[in-house]
Amino acid sequence: MPGKVLTPSPNWYCSRCSDTSPRGILGFGAKNSVFLLDTSPRQPLILGELVGHTERVTGFTFNHHPGLTDTCASTSDDGTVKVWDIQTKTVLKEHTAHQSPITAVHWSPLKKELVVSGDEKGIVICWWYNKNDIHHFFPEPRNIFCLSCSPHNEDHVAVGYKDGMIVIIDINRKGEVIRRLRGHDGEIHFLSWCPQLCEKGLLGHCDPTSEMEGLNGELVKEGTAKDCFLASGSRDQTIRIWNSTNGKGVLTLKLPSMKRRGVADLGMKERIWLTVLWPRTRVTQLISSSFGGELLLWDLTKSGKQKWTLLGSTSEGQNHNRIVFNLSSVSPPDSSELVLSTSMDRDVKCWDLNSLECSWTQPTLGGFVYSLAFSPVNVGSLAIGVGDSMIRVWDTLSLQSAYDIKTLWQGIKSKVTSLCWHPTKEGTLAFGTDDGKVGIFDIYSNKPPHISSSYHRKTVYTLAWGPPLPPIVNGADGDGPGMTLYSCAGEGIILQHNPWKLTADAQDINRLIRETNGIKHKLPGRSELNWKPDGKILAIGNDDGSIEIFQAPRLKLLCSIQTHHKLVNAIRWHHPHGTQPDLSYLIASGSNSANIHIHNVKSVLEDPPDTPLTVTEPFRTLPGHTAKITSLAWSPHHDAMLASACYDGTAQVWDVLKEEPLCNFRGHIGRLFGVQWSPVDADCVWTGGDDFTVRLWEISKQEHTRPPKGKKAVELEKKRTNCSKPKSKKTKKRNEKGSAGQEEENRESVVSSRNSLADREEEEEVEDCQDEGEGPRLVNGISQAPASLEEPGAQEKMGPMVPNTPTTTTNQTPPVTKERLKDERKRERPEVVVRKKKGRSALPLSTANDHRSKDELHADCVNLANILYSKDTARQSRPGAQDEIQLGLFVDRPALYRMFEEEGRNHLEAGHPEICYQLMLWKGDVRGALEMATERGELNDTLVAMAPMAGYAVWMKTIEAFSKQLCFQEQYVKAATYLLSIHKVYEAVKLLQSHQLFREAIAIAKARLQPDDPLLKELYTNCAGVMERDGHYTLAAKCYLTANSPYDAAKILAKKGDVASLRTAAEVASIVSEKELSSLFSSRCALDLLALHNWLGAQDVLRSQESLLGQRLVLCTYELLYRHLADRGLILWRSMNTPCYNNWTLPEGEPLVTSVTSVWESEFGITRDATERLQMAHQQLRTTERPEASPNTPPRLLMLHLAQELSLAITWMLQSDWAQGVTIRLKAVLRCVNAEDFTLMQEISKIVLPEGADFDSDLGDKLADTDPLGLAALQSLRAFLCYGQVYELWWKLAKDHSGMSPAGRQQNGAEEQAEVQRVGREEEEDSQAGGGRASPGLSTEASGLPDTTRESLTAAGELLARCACCLSPDHARHQALQRRLADVQRAVAELVSQHQMRSSEAEGTPESEAEPDQNTGPQAEPAESSTPNHRSSELPLSKEGPDSMTTLMEQLRDVTQQQSELTEGVKLHPFPDVVESSLVLLSISSLAPSILPCELRDRALTLAQTYGTARTQRAVQRFLREAA
Repeated sequence: MPGKVLTPSPNWYCSRCSDTSPRGILGFGAKNSVFLLDTSPRQPLILGELVGHTERVTGFTFNHHPGLTDTCASTSDDGTVKVWDIQTKTVLKEHTAHQSPITAVHWSPLKKELVVSGDEKGIVICWWYNKNDIHHFFPEPRNIFCLSCSPHNEDHVAVGYKDGMIVIIDINRKGEVIRRLRGHDGEIHFLSWCPQLCEKGLLGHCDPTSEMEGLNGELVKEGTAKDCFLASGSRDQTIRIWNSTNGKGVLTLKLPSMKRRGVADLGMKERIWLTVLWPRTRVTQLISSSFGGELLLWDLTKSGKQKWTLLGSTSEGQNHNRIVFNLSSVSPPDSSELVLSTSMDRDVKCWDLNSLECSWTQPTLGGFVYSLAFSPVNVGSLAIGVGDSMIRVWDTLSLQSAYDIKTLWQGIKSKVTSLCWHPTKEGTLAFGTDDGKVGIFDIYSNKPPHISSSYHRKTVYTLAWGPPLPPIVNGADGDGPGMTLYSCAGEGIILQHNPWKLTADAQDINRLIRETNGIKHKLPGRSELNWKPDGKILAIGNDDGSIEIFQAPRLKLLCSIQTHHKLVNAIRWHHPHGTQPDLSYLIASGSNSANIHIHNVKSVLEDPPDTPLTVTEPFRTLPGHTAKITSLAWSPHHDAMLASACYDGTAQVWDVLKEEPLCNFRGHIGRLFGVQWSPVDADCVWTGGDDFTVRLWEISKQEHTRPPKGKKAVELEKKRTNCSKPKSKKTKKRNEKGSAGQEEENRESVVSSRNSLADREEEEEVEDCQDEGEGPRLVNGISQAPASLEEPGAQEKMGPMVPNTPTTTTNQTPPVTKERLKDERKRERPEVVVRKKKGRSALPLSTANDHRSKDELHADCVNLANILYSKDTARQSRPGAQDEIQLGLFVDRPALYRMFEEEGRNHLEAGHPEICYQLMLWKGDVRGALEMATERGELNDTLVAMAPMAGYAVWMKTIEAFSKQLCFQEQYVKAATYLLSIHKVYEAVKLLQSHQLFREAIAIAKARLQPDDPLLKELYTNCAGVMERDGHYTLAAKCYLTANSPYDAAKILAKKGDVASLRTAAEVASIVSEKELSSLFSSRCALDLLALHNWLGAQDVLRSQESLLGQRLVLCTYELLYRHLADRGLILWRSMNTPCYNNWTLPEGEPLVTSVTSVWESEFGITRDATERLQMAHQQLRTTERPEASPNTPPRLLMLHLAQELSLAITWMLQSDWAQGVTIRLKAVLRCVNAEDFTLMQEISKIVLPEGADFDSDLGDKLADTDPLGLAALQSLRAFLCYGQVYELWWKLAKDHSGMSPAGRQQNGAEEQAEVQRVGREEEEDSQAGGGRASPGLSTEASGLPDTTRESLTAAGELLARCACCLSPDHARHQALQRRLADVQRAVAELVSQHQMRSSEAEGTPESEAEPDQNTGPQAEPAESSTPNHRSSELPLSKEGPDSMTTLMEQLRDVTQQQSELTEGVKLHPFPDVVESSLVLLSISSLAPSILPCELRDRALTLAQTYGTARTQRAVQRFLREAA
């Protein structure tokens, strides 16, 4: 693992998840991996990572036997126990014998091959890994929490349970329990054996509060002279020391109450984890954790209450500030015993037991690394935004510690998703969070951050400091801030925050954009922004893939870049301090598609247009990644070198100008979110991702050069989401506890989607595959009813499933499925007679009283007679109430009402309010029934239907209440329907709209409102926005069309980016008169069809677009060019699709240019006489941008640009502008040269200079008198044509020569040819260094060429006679001066570089170490000197030896002076390398002396001798010797 690494934090709530080897290597489980740390007393060092588990690591232990200390074991929630070799970082053995989550593991200190592990079901497994022998034991039916093997008896293992029980088992006696240690009331967190046997009575008397009991009442005999002690830590806040020899408690230690700020006494027990460690060299001392992260050193022989000493008490900040989970120790030979601790505060600390001080702290990370940012002021300060709601500021250049990190946590409370340093103010750091918060930290202050009062509704993805925009006043006069903070979040808006007044409302810059540019249509959602370093230009990326360039301060739109078609995630301007000033106009962008695009906006920024331009072709394209691009960073040390981070799990470094991948880093396990170039080391890059790590890696040490081809991303996804077996609910609950502070990253990803739900990628946790509540659990295919582990017979019930002896069983019973169990239960169910259920009585109390005893019923009759007929008024009776409720039916109405009230109260208490309301309706109290039902929220359709009986006001009130009740019950459509019944149309529509029931809302609004009601437009607009986020683009487009927003409808249709969508979007835009938008989509659609070889479809798409006439001509030329090259076997790019050509009539035997003009005339009406149409097409072709070609330019794009240039050249010729036509033709040839495709250059040269073309006749005469520069271009063009023909002739002669000559001559010819090739390659390198073109390398390959005959030799002689144009002395001199100029520039650059290096060393190094090497100095790259017979004024190379700056400047002036003597035509147009052409001609003369005229040979010889390098001279001398 090269470089520095910030690892994930150790896993929480595990009894033994870290351990230290005797060699001083700490291993700890973090997420699904185990990290290894060298515990040097001064400085920790990350040694590597053990990767193999698919779920959280729950246990880790080292083998402490001599010679095996590089072996370790780990357990995981994936159910595996693995044994590793930390040197090779590979798995040696593993087993999956556990059927429940593993909770504890320990490597036996006495048996070197034994690993003991326990799980939640109480199963203990002993594994002798060398012979793969596994024994199962089931000592107790309890949840195991920890275990520890005895260092004094190889068969004894202590096991601690969740309920506080501790047992010691003998694995040699089938796991028999030999001691039960009772005394703790809470779960046992850790068990630690005393490292030595102690004398009796050393640790005091027995603790009377503990109990001892042997298995079945049999005590183990005490025959040892010394005692063995065991320490246990429990959640009950006590530490107990046990004598395992007799099973008695010796000592009980209660944790002291630590009064700490911010920690209350209440609830301490809930946040306690009490781990203990018995130091190896201190028998009478014990180390334990405490409530708030403190470590205590207990003196077990000390009397009194104060038996403990606090570690790190001399200075504040040494201790952990949250609970400690694991302790381990190591005794280095050259120092005292060291203790390693891991804590919930995500720090790993090393303690010196001699001084009781903290030696070092290793920080870790508890969440995804979302953002990385280097300070532009304090070089080396790296800010890291993490998903654990904290910011780390890492001083990467600190000399005191490699991990000098400050943690910022105040006021954050959410995942930190974006960071940005202030460009000039030291220590000012802005941050954005997952919950939409934007704040500013002063990292040198301990104060909380300043939080902006304006919150985003969604995650903040981008922050940037930039100049103030209106209405904020610029701070130039001191009235406002010099820089303001801009934030972009998931809802698609950019806010401008005033750092002086964060309490004021932030400004949405979309308002300023609309006002300045007069935009009325819907603006796209903003997803990214980046200011140009000079603060004058702002680039904004959008969710539709477009990038808009704005001019500050009014944000005038200059151009729109339409090359991406998916959401833009990253935009970066090139830094302005490159060696080439034009590079500052480059802007890199990455989106949800895998390609990175580079754009050159120099022409737009230098000459801002009146109307915004649209750019559809990138300047450079960097393909290779296989997933969305998340971050980009330009190298501050190089020109045009870019680093990218991607979801495919890799980081890539690119050479942008060459479009070449340089190196690929694959050290992360998961997606990458951030990348930053080291500000001090040009070879180092920092990256962070969802594996909870930040890594520093070196470019020069990477073995891969380009991203993986899709497979890597799949493998990474499998590593994150693979689950070997289903989790039970209990496992899930424990995992939630274990990762409570570890940020629930597996549930959702903040960076997955910016604005579009269609692009959202959420990582869902593996769902439970078994519902324990549906039926019995299946074990090995057999139904097992769960048995309570607390019952006396539970162990016997578990016996057959988990035997105490290692046995192998084969299950013969077929699997029992849930369907089979259901069928069996159905067959066993007896047939019963179905009876109708009797309805509930409305008067149960009175009915019950009428079914009492006979005497009571007789008494009722007497009582009723007295009430009805007796005149005795003194008797008091209330019929219908209490004991006389049954008489309510037989007396007057008041009695009946009293009976109804009693019965109603009874129904309410019994949970049957509907019968109560029924009784109220019986007596006519409709209003009362409605009021009671409304108050209780129990209205129903029946009650509402009767509401009009109580009056209009009551009915209205009831309807409104019932609608609210239905909303609480989530019956929104029904609630809206009831609102419509009382004519509340707007309320009904708003209700449905608020719950995104747009179809129903629109239907009601269309049916009940006026067509011009503004609510309708609002509904359609909101519905379109929701449909767009959900990916329903056609439905969103329909809504936009209805809402009178056709522009947005067309853009939404094109968002998917396929051919059908683009064609539909173009047609819609054309219908709604959005001509410019229609043209853009038609152009994109045509280019996509072009990629499918469908030229017919491309022309059909553009047929209706008159404004794209120029593009139609280009596609026509492209098709004819492709067919022309295909006929000659020169297919540059292939496709799986069969080419679909247009049915055009082509003249036979005519040059390609003639065929093109013929088709233009017949199909498009382009002729010399159609002046207006020709001018329109010509203007469109002129304004089309064509970036320069490179060797990595895709062939399809290269041919498209060639077709554009050929089309433009033809339009110039049709207008009789011969000079411009020739110049454009020359550019087409040069494009092939820059692409390093020599064969294509030959064919294009023949195409642009056809023989017999009507408008090419007498071309030289037409240019001689009009334009000397055009004549110079024609000369270069003819030279390139002859250049290719000469090479072709040379290949033919070389092939024929090697086949016909004797053996000796053949060998000499081959050597000669190899020498010419070598010299040619040197000339190529010099030419490239001087800014020239690349040569074909003098390749000797030739395929399908006929043998040379006399006739061909005659033709070759005629060709060579015409090739005198390649031997231009002026061009040879110009090329030599260019090479000399390149040598001088390299020497100057090296001199400046060495001077800067010495200056930096002098500033940062003592004088004794800063002495420069006397043997080193500014060395100009030595150039080859020519022979002494040549004129010094035309010498192309400088003299050898070191040069001073004065000498170099003199040489530079000399070269400049000589260049000024040349004509503009020579300097303006490129020309084939004259020295190289001379060498080829000399080689031809050596192969066939008779065909090269003597005059031409002497001319080539003179030029090679005059302007060639020293190696060229040697080749010439060799030719002369052979000729002699």
